[in-house]
Amino acid sequence: MENKSNPKALIPIGVFLVLYLGLGIIFEYVLKIPMGFYNIPIVVVFLIALCVACFQNKELSFDKKLELMGKGVGDKNIITMILIFLVAGMFVGVVGRSSASSVAYFMLSIIPVQFAAAVLFVVSCFVSIAMGTSVGTITLVTPIAVAVAQTSGLGVALCVGSVMGGAMFGDNLSFISDTTIAACNGQGCQMKDKFKENFFIALPAAIITVVLILIISSRYDVSGTIKNEYNLVQILPYILVLVCGIIGMNVFIVLILGIVSGAVIMLATGAFKAVDLLSNMGAGVSGMFETTMVAILVSAICALIAEHGGFVALLNGIQKVFKGKKGGQLGMGLLVGAMDIATANNTVAIVMANPIAKQMSETYGISNRKAASILDTFSCVFQGIIPYGAQMLVAISAAQSLGAGVSAFDIMPFLLYPYLLLVSSLLFIFVIPEKSKEESAIPDPVDDNDAVIKD
Repeated sequence: MENKSNPKALIPIGVFLVLYLGLGIIFEYVLKIPMGFYNIPIVVVFLIALCVACFQNKELSFDKKLELMGKGVGDKNIITMILIFLVAGMFVGVVGRSSASSVAYFMLSIIPVQFAAAVLFVVSCFVSIAMGTSVGTITLVTPIAVAVAQTSGLGVALCVGSVMGGAMFGDNLSFISDTTIAACNGQGCQMKDKFKENFFIALPAAIITVVLILIISSRYDVSGTIKNEYNLVQILPYILVLVCGIIGMNVFIVLILGIVSGAVIMLATGAFKAVDLLSNMGAGVSGMFETTMVAILVSAICALIAEHGGFVALLNGIQKVFKGKKGGQLGMGLLVGAMDIATANNTVAIVMANPIAKQMSETYGISNRKAASILDTFSCVFQGIIPYGAQMLVAISAAQSLGAGVSAFDIMPFLLYPYLLLVSSLLFIFVIPEKSKEESAIPDPVDDNDAVIKD
């Protein structure tokens, strides 16, 4: 079914952005509420936007709108994404997050202290890949980074910035990251394909980051030793999930293997008691509630917007500005980046951008895995540098709780990895051609007037 272009159909998205961004700015910078953006119930704001969408398009009855929303939420990719969210939450609940400090202190015990900031970056890369959460990684590793800075003489901002950069590296590549799950299922590509696409973009940025951290570290007068207890056995479930994901096993099988192996290891090592196993699983699943509800509500809103012609209008507007396949890829990256700046949440930004990006892929001839890679990469770039994002706020809070006075603007010059990831992404768009078997099956880009939204 071909829908006519109707910019007014995008009003629900505008309502969400105005309410969320406006209230976030007031809470954070006017009322000075700590973690102001994250005191706003995002599910409630999306419900308001959904109500606005329901009041539009009076040609359709409310029952017909409910039917459209049901089709949107019931899409195979949405259901798959929700189930993966829940199982991934269960995995994190079982395995816990105790391995982060073990990995950090193990590497710090065998590597000279002058390389400590680079070690913190590498450790954060591994931990965030294993855990699938940048915020969780920053929460766990930042106290170690502050202790390293205070013990060794390295700058606190450098150490914390290194942790944040490594956390975003893993968030972008992890098989159990909600951003990866959202991008892959939204664009209909396998996680291993998106991982391969992202890896060769992220790796050069990470290598250069390590080199720059070492150069900056050489300017400090470093001394002291860093030692603490660690238990490396508990990281085995994470390694199992990572390896199985890379070789292409079904994500549900991978996560089930991780849950079973994690339960056995955690019980055997005494990390928790058998009676706590189910409650830990439940806690992990509950932690995915908000993300799951956002996916459901956004799917319902997007179904109504698409039917009313909003995405046709947006796509036509994008085509007028961004020409050709390379321009389309840049437009897709800037689209999800703008969503992230407005929501301060890279998962929400990807979920919101998914349906538009899917249409852009068809219009510009962009492979599914390339689209998923762009959405995840650009959202991580912007999320990693905005001063009001959860990553930055959690890092500052953790550092200040340990007596380290550091601000967002102290840390931002040392967010080397997100900046370099942006440069690497642009190089892969404009300089290095995409190599994909999918491309031969993708139709040539259509003209502006041919862009349609399929019902």
